[in-house]
Amino acid sequence: MTTFVIKPRGPFSLREAALFGFGPRTEKRFDGVMGLAFCADRTFEQVAVELTQSPDGAVHACVAGDADVRDQVARILSLDQDGEAFLEVGRRDPVIGRLQAAAPGLRPVLFHSPYEAAAWAVLSGRRGRTQAINVRNWLARTHGRELAGQWAFPTPTDLLKVTGIPSFPAQRLDWLHKVAEAALDGWLDAATLRARDPDEAMADLRRLPGIGPFYAALVQVRATGATDILPVDEPRSLAAAGELYGQPFTQRDLEARAEQWRPFRTWATVLIRAVTPRLTSLHVYRR
Repeated sequence: MTTFVIKPRGPFSLREAALFGFGPRTEKRFDGVMGLAFCADRTFEQVAVELTQSPDGAVHACVAGDADVRDQVARILSLDQDGEAFLEVGRRDPVIGRLQAAAPGLRPVLFHSPYEAAAWAVLSGRRGRTQAINVRNWLARTHGRELAGQWAFPTPTDLLKVTGIPSFPAQRLDWLHKVAEAALDGWLDAATLRARDPDEAMADLRRLPGIGPFYAALVQVRATGATDILPVDEPRSLAAAGELYGQPFTQRDLEARAEQWRPFRTWATVLIRAVTPRLTSLHVYRR
């Protein structure tokens, strides 16, 4: 076991992170410990991490496995960014500021890596979320690795060895194999994708079978640590923004409003989607 500590810049809530449900994450309660199990960047060595937060706000990590994953954990929890700078967005836009106050310390929680995000895209595309989670869990338990009571997703090399998945189309398994090959070839490296022009990166991601525009954006926006990519054609984001601002929102309206959110347009959109459902009186958030 190895340990490390991350001291957040600005507000951060591990509880909010642990309960941040998206993709395969389904946690409904938080007992003070957040668990992660994943393939490390570039080496794909599997690790498990247990996270706790001390009263001073510091995040303490205990790692099962030999890979150095401090930077990756920071990216997954959006702790590689300055939360104080995001508060400035809330001062420019009172609606965002009120959402920040309603969920203090909430930051986007990301997929463990672009590799796992792309695999999730293949597993979940045009399928129910529960069904996709069940297949992912089966892959982790039969072809992944158990560490400290958690199951990590298979490495790309091990995923390529999978010859069949119960109740899963053979064509989609072939698509998973293409994802694994892309990861081994370096296509799905988080730092590389993040450094590229987003539109060009997403165009390349769409070359993978089974990865359309929505899932290409999912990989680029929710797995690389990008903070300032504005999602396109997300009906739920537009509907939530419309309720919060008291008027119907088109994509053009969102783009115009989001100019105030730079360089955290991604974070602000995630905040709108994550916090709006928990509000009981949306009209108090309107300007």
